[in-house]
Amino acid sequence: MKVYTRRGDAGETDLFGGERVGKDHLRVEAYGAVDELNATLGVAGAASGSPEIRSLVETLQARLFDLGAQLATPDPARRAKSGIAGPGAEDVDELERRIDAFEAELEPLRRFVLPGGSAGAAAFHLARTVCRRAERRVVALGRREPLEPVAVRFLNRLSDLLFVLARVENRREGRGDVEWSPRAGE
Repeated sequence: MKVYTRRGDAGETDLFGGERVGKDHLRVEAYGAVDELNATLGVAGAASGSPEIRSLVETLQARLFDLGAQLATPDPARRAKSGIAGPGAEDVDELERRIDAFEAELEPLRRFVLPGGSAGAAAFHLARTVCRRAERRVVALGRREPLEPVAVRFLNRLSDLLFVLARVENRREGRGDVEWSPRAGE
């Protein structure tokens, strides 16, 4: 099988199930943003010095592939027949457990944190912002077409976890958070 098909050369693509849509269709924007998040998360995982975090990233990437497949398959009957299940409520619960566990090793936040610090932290901050964009694209799609409501919850919680992972990366590298301070009086 070749990597290229030429089927998309006119600006259209196939959804799973056969429907052809423009590459600028909201559904393609949504699963494309999830794909971009997945790639960005791979960069963050590669930048981490922690085997625990790298393993978690692989698990998160698998759930993002599930979500992308769900978004690329608009027909629920087709998803069920093909065994395509996006993230579920249990996945959101697991994200919350991970957030709580990682936050236990962090100082409480007092101010907004500037993105940056170690290479791993900066990569997770970038992944967080890409996650927020993916969330916005999925929300936009959900306003026009029926979606599984857990998709938005999963992305919302995932962005929270990515923020916490950025802080953990800095702490484990011996760096503190870079806190934002308003420039009062200037």
